[in-house]
Amino acid sequence: MRSNQNLDWDDRNRQTVLEGRAILERTGDSIARSHQIAIETENIGTEVLSELGDQRETLLRAKNRLTNANEQLDNSKNILRQMTRGVIYNKLILILIIGLELAILGVLCYVKFS
Repeated sequence: MRSNQNLDWDDRNRQTVLEGRAILERTGDSIARSHQIAIETENIGTEVLSELGDQRETLLRAKNRLTNANEQLDNSKNILRQMTRGVIYNKLILILIIGLELAILGVLCYVKFS
């Protein structure tokens, strides 16, 4: 009976070892898959970072162009403001000249007809 119990015990231990080995192999496979996924994720992350860097450079160049365009618009506004002042001054001078001519014409008419 004892040898029968030893065989049962050996069979149970052998079965336990085989189950443990199967679990260990599945765990090893799972770790290998996890490692592969981690490598793929790292590669994707590197690609994303590279693309984000390129996009950042593009955005910075666009920002610089917009800043330059804004400065040029400010300069254009100043020039237009100065031109508007010049037009107003010219109109005032023209009105003054016309007024003086009318006054001179009035004086001449008064002197000639009186």
